[in-house]
Amino acid sequence: MTATVPVNVESEIFYPSADGQPVAETYDHLYALLTTLEVLKQYLANRQATVLANQFLYYAQGFPKLRIAPDVMVIFDVAPGGRDNYKIWEEGQVPIVIFEMTSFGTKGQDEIFKKTLYEQLGVKEYWLFDPKSEWVEQQLRGYRLRGEIYEAIQDGRSEPLQLRLVVEGRLIGFYREDTGEKLLIPDELVEALRQEILARQQAEELAEQERQRAEQERQRAEQAELQIEQLKARLRSPLALAQLSLNVDPDTIQ
Repeated sequence: MTATVPVNVESEIFYPSADGQPVAETYDHLYALLTTLEVLKQYLANRQATVLANQFLYYAQGFPKLRIAPDVMVIFDVAPGGRDNYKIWEEGQVPIVIFEMTSFGTKGQDEIFKKTLYEQLGVKEYWLFDPKSEWVEQQLRGYRLRGEIYEAIQDGRSEPLQLRLVVEGRLIGFYREDTGEKLLIPDELVEALRQEILARQQAEELAEQERQRAEQERQRAEQAELQIEQLKARLRSPLALAQLSLNVDPDTIQ
């Protein structure tokens, strides 16, 4: 009888991390993708979550061809940091929010195939952003899972992210619901940092000017005190004593 060795079939299955296809259709789509990725990464930096962009999402163990590459996906309750690809069965969590930067050329796939797939996977929110205004009314459209069916989002809010989404030109603007504060994109962060450095430099210059002014005042006060002491000394001289009939007390001079 021939002994057989168990084979780990899963270990022999290759799950690619790239397919050679371009990341985005146009510069506007790429810029919208990258800014959304960076803004949400900063926002969730201290959370047990990760944000991935244009990376394969494998949703059926053992079937590497069953995959999709969302433009941006947010996953909660997983280890932070990047991955080469994302396998749902290994991580144990389905993406909670997915963003697709759509165009007229991808309309059918984004609005039909991907919407149906994300709905079946249980992705709680699915957002379509059309940076070139090619087919989505007002550029932004969102769906929220109610039971097992997507319903259109009417209020522009992302419930899982607790953010309000606003179209700002060819980008999505994200605002915190608790404070109303905008999540700055990288360019805005650079400008905010520049303004902060400039304000700090101006404050330091004003502080130095005030220090110099105070030092000048101190020096003038010391000079005045010295002059008074010199005057008192002169009044105590023999010549001054000869004039005591004037009833002038040198110590009263200030």
